[in-house]
Amino acid sequence: MKIVILDGHALNPGDLRWDFLNQYGNVDYYDRTDSAEDVVKRLQDAEIVLLNKVKITEHIILQCPSVKLICVLATGYDVVDTEAAKRHGVTVCNVPAYGTNAVAQYTFALLLELCHRVGAHSQSVFRGDWAKATDFCYWLTPQRELADKTIGIIGLGKIGQTVAKIAAAFGMKVLAYSRTVRPELQAVYQFVSLDELLIRSDVISLHIPLTPKTERFINVETLSKMKPSVLLINTARGGLVDEDALSAALATGKIAGYAADVVTVEPILPENPLLTAPNCILTPHMAWAPTESRQRILNIVEENIIRYISGSPVNKVN
Repeated sequence: MKIVILDGHALNPGDLRWDFLNQYGNVDYYDRTDSAEDVVKRLQDAEIVLLNKVKITEHIILQCPSVKLICVLATGYDVVDTEAAKRHGVTVCNVPAYGTNAVAQYTFALLLELCHRVGAHSQSVFRGDWAKATDFCYWLTPQRELADKTIGIIGLGKIGQTVAKIAAAFGMKVLAYSRTVRPELQAVYQFVSLDELLIRSDVISLHIPLTPKTERFINVETLSKMKPSVLLINTARGGLVDEDALSAALATGKIAGYAADVVTVEPILPENPLLTAPNCILTPHMAWAPTESRQRILNIVEENIIRYISGSPVNKVN
């Protein structure tokens, strides 16, 4: 059996091991695969393909009839045409819940950076500003406490629930909005309408998948309902946000700050309006990157392959 890894470098730049795959077949490894033509060429005679951000369209599936299992090295699988894969007998598996703690932790890293701008103050000290200061202390930006503030969590899956628990530990009041409200969660969290969440929240954190229905979920209309003091956090998907509308809202003070680990087009385009927006923090899609969570991906992928070989696949998304 031939196994092909199309873009392994982002997941494993060298600190983890791929050799566990050798027991299941012959492995072809590529750091990156940039074109559809290369995808087709590299998947000839392959039965299993591992990928992260390489797009698999119906055209590619038709050109690669030997492929029977696509293992996405992530939770999100929008890069694969799953319906086409299903029509042509190709199983698609993802890796659920591997980064719950990592992404929830990173959500608060972004939020705390908006509250305190630790990085900017550290740079100021190393520039010599503190050594030259008249007083024993100073701050360059307004400082915020989180205790008694209200956080609105949009999407209360596993990551959203973990963010809620951390928020509670900070003494925050938690509001939740979800299109599907599970009864067991209603006893724990205060579910409200989207409008109420937008109006009441001091912090809003996005934890929903990107679908045609959620694209540009944050837009001119939803931004207009938020407090001018609100801090918006996005560790989900860049496409959830209308970046032009958000940039304008930041520039005019309609919201106080935005911090995100994702943008609509990645890597970020030089003309992305958020790059020149005030009170905006952007990081390069790294919330999932702790060694522990990336190793968890490989462990789950191995289980996906084992279960596929045994005829009882798990984590199927199609």
